Amino acid sequence: MTRRWPTASGLPPWRLVAVAGVALVLLGLAAPVAEIAPARLLGALGPMADFLGHLVVAPDWSYLPTLALKMLETLEMAFLATVIAAVLSLPLGMLAARNATPHPAIYHVVRQGLSLMRALPELMWALVFVSAVGLGPLPGVMALAFVAAGFLGKFFAEAIEAVDEGPVEGVAAHGAGWLQVRAYAMLPQVAPDFAGIVLYVLDHNLRAATILGMVGAGGIGYDMVMAMRLFQFDRIVLIALAIYLAVTALDRLSAGLRRRII
Repeated sequence: MTRRWPTASGLPPWRLVAVAGVALVLLGLAAPVAEIAPARLLGALGPMADFLGHLVVAPDWSYLPTLALKMLETLEMAFLATVIAAVLSLPLGMLAARNATPHPAIYHVVRQGLSLMRALPELMWALVFVSAVGLGPLPGVMALAFVAAGFLGKFFAEAIEAVDEGPVEGVAAHGAGWLQVRAYAMLPQVAPDFAGIVLYVLDHNLRAATILGMVGAGGIGYDMVMAMRLFQFDRIVLIALAIYLAVTALDRLSAGLRRRII
């Protein structure tokens, strides 16, 4: 059976062809700016294979106790930052939703604040907080929580704006106050989606926490960077494996929790 497009002529719609053509032209124009060249990519295969070959070494098992402590610190940073961000994002999301905010001016101010919180990556905020409170896990937790709160607040606000207005009107008709309407009519509708995105942010924060040590913000990042600089491949193998196992375990846990919540 010949497969055809669901159009009168059986050909792709002209709009789709035009959009695809424009996209290809833009990609072609952007490739030189990004220094993307097939010859360069092919030439990188050799050095990449050579580097990966250095990882085939006997692990430094004496490093395991230190690795366990650093990974535990990284997990704690990710977990604490996610909890703090989830708590902060609840009021911020309410204030940033058009149908939940008490005043349009508050809506615009909070929306701009959430954009600012997401504008810079965790590494940049970690530098800011390190300069403010010094080295250690605390600035890492603050940086992760700050960016995650901006992301969660935006998601929460958009989810609230899409709620069914029927339950909202029903609760309000029974004389419920401003806070009661949001707590009993809006929040239950977005709770499953919000819980799912919080678990995703926890997964992201775990990966982000692994690099914050580059600026002295705690976690396994500092050890990873130093191992790379000193070509300690016997430690790099263990660090990479530990990060992989932690992310995989968290992914399985998050998937199970999402299924239960949904």
